Amino acid sequence: MIDLLFSNLNILTISLIFFGVAFGILVSAIPGLTTTIGVVLLLPFSFYLDSASSLGMLMGVFVGGMAGGAIPAILINIPGNPASIVTNVNGYPLAQSGKGDFALGLAMISSTIGALIGLIILFLISPELSDFALKFGAVEQCALVLLGLSLVSALSEKSVMKGYISMCFGLMIATIGLDPITATPRYNFNTVALQQGISFIPVMIGMFALPTIIESLIISKDFKFPTLDKNFKQCLVGVYDAFKEIIQSKFNLIRSSVIGSIIGAIPGTGSAIAATLSYQLTKKIEKSDNNERFSSQGIISPEAANSSMSGGALIPMLTLGIPGDPVTAVMLGALTIHGLEPGPLMISSFPEAYYGLLGSFAVSVLFLIILTLIGIPFFLKAIRVKTKYLMPIIFVLCIIGSFALRNSMLDVWIMIIFGVIAFYMNRNGYPILPMILALILGKILEEQFRMSLIISLGDPFIFFKKPISLTLLIILGCFLSYIFVKFVKNIITQNKNV
Repeated sequence: MIDLLFSNLNILTISLIFFGVAFGILVSAIPGLTTTIGVVLLLPFSFYLDSASSLGMLMGVFVGGMAGGAIPAILINIPGNPASIVTNVNGYPLAQSGKGDFALGLAMISSTIGALIGLIILFLISPELSDFALKFGAVEQCALVLLGLSLVSALSEKSVMKGYISMCFGLMIATIGLDPITATPRYNFNTVALQQGISFIPVMIGMFALPTIIESLIISKDFKFPTLDKNFKQCLVGVYDAFKEIIQSKFNLIRSSVIGSIIGAIPGTGSAIAATLSYQLTKKIEKSDNNERFSSQGIISPEAANSSMSGGALIPMLTLGIPGDPVTAVMLGALTIHGLEPGPLMISSFPEAYYGLLGSFAVSVLFLIILTLIGIPFFLKAIRVKTKYLMPIIFVLCIIGSFALRNSMLDVWIMIIFGVIAFYMNRNGYPILPMILALILGKILEEQFRMSLIISLGDPFIFFKKPISLTLLIILGCFLSYIFVKFVKNIITQNKNV
């Protein structure tokens, strides 16, 4: 079995894995270009390569892309992928305080270890975990997404009410387009373009990037991104400090990685849910009066869950033939191109391909830690360009990233419109993150909720008849009760002070 892991590795395959990891990091670091796009761009080359080389290259993109999204999230406050939305909550303030190398070290090492744990779980318990994932039907997925959406209130502690208003706005935007069940156009103003709905990618780019650009070029002439005037050795000291912090946070790292693997094994969930749930759990468990201490935990948790999710997402794809997320859906196509049939019989029918893919995963993790740690000083130097030169470049990249999604100028205008909305939301204290997560998860919530009612013939109590969904709803009820009690106490305290 161990021999099969690395039996297909040769100089060409190893070189393509290295290229894939570097390409994945680069693509996810550019606002608007996701890991899925990176895999799609390289998919045509798989026609001219053998199965081991092509799958190794795509696996490298997958592993590199999951980690690379933290780079712009920490350095310029623009998430490179949906999961990095949670990372920049604590990562960007750390970079502003002059610890960008420390924050990047936390993110990259956590991503690497998380991916490694995801690989171990994939190797050891993939059949058992895939059986558990099969129990997540429409009812269970609906309850899981509802729990994830409700947790966003904890991300807006300054005003829970404004957090929920922002979330409801995101859910409203998610209803634009074709009805997921009947395919009836909704809220599209009789335009064909809006029948596709509003993608979260241009919205995410606009809402995180444009407020920063507006602030820097119009409002505050003295604005500048956080920079570090350190040489390579000094940056490595920051990375070493990050490594020591991660050793002290090993339980958080392992816990978040396991959560990411389990969420990844559930088809249709994705990295955003994995990162959000692990972050919220860490926020409740890791109680500390030291804000810097929690800032570190707030980077470790989502990045470990994000990268370990890649291993979990491969479980249903390889053992059941069901993609766990969009990236594995593309990789499923690559497998079929080479005549490989994922499913329960893949391990016995194509053992070399199955274990060879795991071996490529392991090599990708090795290249990931090498490329990211060596690249940290260069990432920091890249933002030392003057703001008046850097901001137009970022704006052009935002336009390219939005347009490249569907080759539509509508997405560019959506990016600009929501960027202006985000600017005024920031000015009035409305958090952006709940809205983005609601837009990402809203479509899944509606589709799974309506499918659940169709399955139960309109009986809403089906959510309380399933043990998994009932457990999730009990957790949700306890959480909302805690939020309500805390809200009432704050009101009473304010009235006493008055």
